[in-house]
Amino acid sequence: MFLPTTKAELKKLKWDKLDIILVTGDVYIDSPFSGVSVIGHVLLAAGFRVGIIAQPDRNNADDISRLGEPELFWGITGGCMDSMVANYTATKKKRLSDDLTAGGKNNRRPDRACVAYANLIRQHFKGTKPLVLGGVEASLRRIAHYDFWSDSIRRSILFDARADFLVYGMAEKAILELAEALQNRRNTKDIRGLCYIDSQKPAGFLELPSFEEVTADKNTFAAMFDLFYKNNDPMTARGMAQQHGPRFLIHNPPQPTLTTSELDQLYALDFARDVHPFYSAQGKVKAMDTIKFSITSHRGCVGECNFCSIGVHEGRTIISRSENSIISEVRKLVALPDFKGYILDVGGPSANMYGIDCARRQTRGACPDKRCLYPHVCANLHVDHEKQINLLRRIRKIKGVKKVFVASGIRYDLLLA
Repeated sequence: MFLPTTKAELKKLKWDKLDIILVTGDVYIDSPFSGVSVIGHVLLAAGFRVGIIAQPDRNNADDISRLGEPELFWGITGGCMDSMVANYTATKKKRLSDDLTAGGKNNRRPDRACVAYANLIRQHFKGTKPLVLGGVEASLRRIAHYDFWSDSIRRSILFDARADFLVYGMAEKAILELAEALQNRRNTKDIRGLCYIDSQKPAGFLELPSFEEVTADKNTFAAMFDLFYKNNDPMTARGMAQQHGPRFLIHNPPQPTLTTSELDQLYALDFARDVHPFYSAQGKVKAMDTIKFSITSHRGCVGECNFCSIGVHEGRTIISRSENSIISEVRKLVALPDFKGYILDVGGPSANMYGIDCARRQTRGACPDKRCLYPHVCANLHVDHEKQINLLRRIRKIKGVKKVFVASGIRYDLLLA
């Protein structure tokens, strides 16, 4: 089922207004590979009326006002990647193409999309409902951070966007708790996985070096990030606060990781698995060539590569879907009229981490003083590829499936462990 993006769809659903409007820097693909689509369906399944506005034109109010004003909040995301990464190469040249824009041209996503869309909403809806940031752009910029594009330390994106809340990481639980709290006019400040701005630091919260301090000294910045990174495990993390001028960024501890059962329920939601017709009329979306017939088998990665965002966004705990959940999704793909027999990918951040677990991490959280794979694979990590191999064999036996591929990366250190 597509979430509504036009007034005509609202009328068809017999909705006079929406509880929540989600605004995204990507074209609207109703797929479990699209974060805004997942969040929308999670909220819809909980009984909230949700709509999506994708890549609104910032030069007028036509797009952003298309669905009216929400009753509870606006949700804002830059899309499936940071908008600056989507818009520029590593040499800071403008990208000409965009796989997540209809027509393939990079002409719809603004730089610093979360900030741009927050400004657009406030411009046309004075004194509006709360603005909630989410997605990888907001998540990775939630504290004071180094910005490659300006070669400077920037404030938390909450301050730059002047938003009310930020939900970080894989935010299904946090956004649902926030929606319920706003609907019932309950306190929001204790919700895990949430950031907000306040005039004082809560009791018991760790205080990170301030924005002003990390801007002035690189060693202080490094110490700040080390403290931040060590407080991102749901089992052990404390709340944190970071002063920006006279106010504080308040960073609540992360939400508990989803269980296998919860992850299965999420992927069983009613996704249309296609580009919304309103946007598909504007041209082909190249990303569909990759994601339409691919399967996510698990979340999380224990690799902790220093250049990678997964550790502080998706998390370092591997949560695998059940085989039955994955097989059920494959059968849905086989039933699609344009399925040709090929599953293009069954994987996750690293495909061969499916079914791999660490007993210590599940009960006591991540080790604070060592890594799972470096300098050698930890003995507590139960590395066994039998589950993944059996899964791939089961998929291959399904009627209508010709071949199954793994395209999301294989860790050779795990293969050799």
